[in-house]
Amino acid sequence: MAALIVVTGPPGAGKSTVARALSARYPRSALVTGDSFFAFLDQGSIAPWTPEAHVQNEVVITAAAAAAGRLVTGGYTVVYDGVVDPRFLDTFGVATGLTRVHYAVLLPPEDTCVGRVESRVGHGFTDVGAARHMFAQFADADIDERHVVRGVSDPEGLASTIVGRFDDGALERVVPRPGG
Repeated sequence: MAALIVVTGPPGAGKSTVARALSARYPRSALVTGDSFFAFLDQGSIAPWTPEAHVQNEVVITAAAAAAGRLVTGGYTVVYDGVVDPRFLDTFGVATGLTRVHYAVLLPPEDTCVGRVESRVGHGFTDVGAARHMFAQFADADIDERHVVRGVSDPEGLASTIVGRFDDGALERVVPRPGG
């Protein structure tokens, strides 16, 4: 059965690597990368990790969510790889048009995330201060622990953990109805 699995967390958490490993486990899947939607912005883009980018981020994340939702209704298990801050989760969910999403937050230790961001080559995001700020946003957020995948493991191990939680329903989150 098609579903949407959101793999999120701060920069350097391992989202992209784990999302690829997770998507490969489903015979009919789509991997939607949130960063790709930010790349669509041509002129007037604001660094998404800044407070001034709130409206821009809402527009981009709802566009990405709508695309992910459409792929799910088309019969694909979609793995969404991107920063879906808990403050944006309801907005994201509503924009998918789905009644349920599955939310997995990768949250290794802060030093692991920062070290990965510092060592990136050829990646569009290398701002250590912003990475620390976004780590704190996830670490301090009121996220039900069943959605949080802590620690450091190989990508296949983390993908297995997510599949297990997905299969037992632990990652499921009911999408609020618009206006309800």
